[in-house]
Amino acid sequence: MTPLRLIVGIGNPGSEYRATRHNAGAWFVERLAQAVGASLGMQAKFQALIGSVRANDGIDRRLALPQTFVNRSGQAVSALARFYRIAPEEILIAHDELDLKPGVVKLKESGGSAGHNGLKDIAASLGTPAFWRLRIGIGHPREGALSEQEVADYVLHRPRLEEQQAIDDAIVRALAIWPSLEAGDTERAMHLLHTLPKAPQATKAGAATTTNPPDSSKPPAAAASSRDSADSSQEKGSKAK
Repeated sequence: MTPLRLIVGIGNPGSEYRATRHNAGAWFVERLAQAVGASLGMQAKFQALIGSVRANDGIDRRLALPQTFVNRSGQAVSALARFYRIAPEEILIAHDELDLKPGVVKLKESGGSAGHNGLKDIAASLGTPAFWRLRIGIGHPREGALSEQEVADYVLHRPRLEEQQAIDDAIVRALAIWPSLEAGDTERAMHLLHTLPKAPQATKAGAATTTNPPDSSKPPAAAASSRDSADSSQEKGSKAK
């Protein structure tokens, strides 16, 4: 069994994006850091918020929230992998997944990007797609063909209340398999995650009334530079699925 040594939650930096669907992966890592008592702090050389936890095997597990835009996630991931000599198969990327409904979460090894620009950039930066993915469903805006801008608009908006509740439930179920992931028993983790029952979902529709995932009292420190701010509007389309 190969233990996971780097767990990355991808999303866009800054308060304006923090509660949007595209940041579902970052929500998971924030919650994981709280659960294991890891403090996330900015490390400029990695362009990411970094925390670590020492496992029973004596190996540090590093948690990371890249502070670049989603389509540049590979910069932080590859820098961390090189510095700490972490192999791709020891990396887990938590990300939003359009092809899964809210409330669905899947663990997957390797594979394509399904059009997700963050995964594309990470695979290109590592030189391989052979890393683990935690796919957190956010649903698709609607059936049929959509323009790139329509998809971008969807992922860069907040989920509705019932969608947020479903995503939160998926994150809770993903946190429950952490002991197996930490031990490197990905087969057991996958079995548990894919068979755990879902919590009952609220049926009342409406706009989400909170900007933060549960148990998260404040957003991660934003590290967007003036370049990031200037690029924000023109990159929205490329940050989508």
